[in-house]
Amino acid sequence: MPQRAIKYAVVDAFTAEAFKGNPAAVCLLEENAEVDKKWMLSVAKEFNTPITAFLSRHVSDAHDDDSPWFRIWWCTPAVEVNLCGHGTVAATHFLFTSDLVKHDIINFVANIGTVTAKKISKADFTLKDGDEKFFVELDFPVVPMVEGDVLKTSLHETLNGVSVVSFQKTSAGDLLIELSSGKEVAMLQPNFEEIKKCEERAVIVTGPAPAGSEFDFFTRVFCPKFGFDEDHVCGSVHCALAPLWKKKLNKQSFTSFMASPRSGVLYVELDEKSQRVRIRGEAVTVMLGTLLV
Repeated sequence: MPQRAIKYAVVDAFTAEAFKGNPAAVCLLEENAEVDKKWMLSVAKEFNTPITAFLSRHVSDAHDDDSPWFRIWWCTPAVEVNLCGHGTVAATHFLFTSDLVKHDIINFVANIGTVTAKKISKADFTLKDGDEKFFVELDFPVVPMVEGDVLKTSLHETLNGVSVVSFQKTSAGDLLIELSSGKEVAMLQPNFEEIKKCEERAVIVTGPAPAGSEFDFFTRVFCPKFGFDEDHVCGSVHCALAPLWKKKLNKQSFTSFMASPRSGVLYVELDEKSQRVRIRGEAVTVMLGTLLV
């Protein structure tokens, strides 16, 4: 691809505080851009954040509404992925705060189809410079469980012997493990070399929040196959977590705590009828610049 200047931002997603949550780089390409996947992976490796999101305004006569449309791709430092929650929050936050869109809803055309993001205002809270603070709300499809055998003996070794309530596999290719408590989730020190040997792409570990907590459950996500050991705050795994915790807690709205060292908070709502999950969180821009490629 010829050399050009590409505007980028680094955004911490699912947090109201810089250097918390999950960082993502966001690169704004030209309108209706044709992309080279090898080039995108090289850029993602250069940023070395858990996700780099690439955006291109998608102009088509097929779009019959007034809301903006963007093509979106997500890459880890090692692979392209089909869906990323924190990367979408970061991309949406970047578009809104850069004044690139005037509408409160953005449609993203991704490899899996169309996903939407919505700006939810917090009218009672403003930043020091007077700018309104807001949530980003994602609308993602439920990720169901699938049947399959799990090698529990090796997984106990992978998790260094914590007390496991259940093992399940998701249709996204992840292993979902429920522990007896959120405290165990937070204190867990997994064996990443053993996790790499699992046939699943990532290991999700979740458990109930402590009594009296403002949260409903704790979660961590381990994914060394993606080029980094832990996904600090993962939005998309809540597409599988929401149905699980609905059955266990008999409720459809949750406050989720990602218990990684960076930590993050997500507000999750399950719509059983439509089989959709709404995921809401904040974000903070920590870097702006120009990529010369």
